[in-house]
Amino acid sequence: MELTYKKRQRLAYVARRYYLENQKQSDIARELGVSRPMVSRMLSEAREFGVVEITVHEPGSGASGLLERLCREFSLLGGRILEDGGDDRLTNRRLSQGAVQLLQELHTRCLGVGWGYFVGQLLAWLEENPQTDSLVRDICPLVGNAGFPIRNYHSNENVRLLAQYLGAEPHFLYLPALPESLEEKQVLCSTELYEQICREWERMDTALVNISNYPSTPDFASVARYGNRLQEQRACGRLLAYYYNEAGRIICSDQDFAIQIPWELLQRCNHVVGVCSANTSVRALRGALHSGCFTHMVAREQVVRALWEEGTLAGYAAERKRENENIGDRLGSV
Repeated sequence: MELTYKKRQRLAYVARRYYLENQKQSDIARELGVSRPMVSRMLSEAREFGVVEITVHEPGSGASGLLERLCREFSLLGGRILEDGGDDRLTNRRLSQGAVQLLQELHTRCLGVGWGYFVGQLLAWLEENPQTDSLVRDICPLVGNAGFPIRNYHSNENVRLLAQYLGAEPHFLYLPALPESLEEKQVLCSTELYEQICREWERMDTALVNISNYPSTPDFASVARYGNRLQEQRACGRLLAYYYNEAGRIICSDQDFAIQIPWELLQRCNHVVGVCSANTSVRALRGALHSGCFTHMVAREQVVRALWEEGTLAGYAAERKRENENIGDRLGSV
């Protein structure tokens, strides 16, 4: 059923009198010469046909409330929860701006940067909005250079551009992210080049790490590095070249030959900022939060809300399962 323009006008008038002008239904009925039940039906129709939209703001449901809950439940120190921008490009621009503002609030001096899709989006935003008066003085990559032609994974070039846009000094890692073998990694990690970047990692005060989904493209030689472990241990996300599952467990392998900041060293950094791009999944975010690695999180509001909603549904399902098991136990004992 479609409303005529005249009918929609009448419903809008009744709704405005009731919801915005606080008139009683009986007063509106007398004004229009109709019964009070008729006014009640008109208000119901106004909601049904979208003339009126009612939004209930639960306590703590806004962006600040969502961040407070994240901090409370995952021991974070802070971050940014931002409204979606309407499409991925606009959302990523908001996330980029939020990440840069957070770096300023943290008084970041020595910054370590990961790689990936969001880093490319961050560079695009900074190109239009350079922050050459930022507090950042030194920037280094957290992972070696990729050997495939995807700009977002060329760590040294990303660092060079970030340093340019932030008015900082770049420090480069002249080693591949994925050497040919574990033996080659061991040789490369014994060089002065690696020792130099380790010194940068040890003195950095903030790490900015993109949270990505699994499976991902590229897959970073995952079969050669892990065999079937990623599938067996149910990987759900990736940060740098590390993979993890929803419990937050980093999936390890004796054959992992990726060159990146050691996990233990990353965890010792004062501020580890996780950034979710517009397409980061709820599973990837949940696993990242459970990893205990991050001190701050930058994410879009919709994915954080979905995190709680899925958690609530899972809690209801688990509770119902326990109830069914208890009922079964009682029936079995009869």
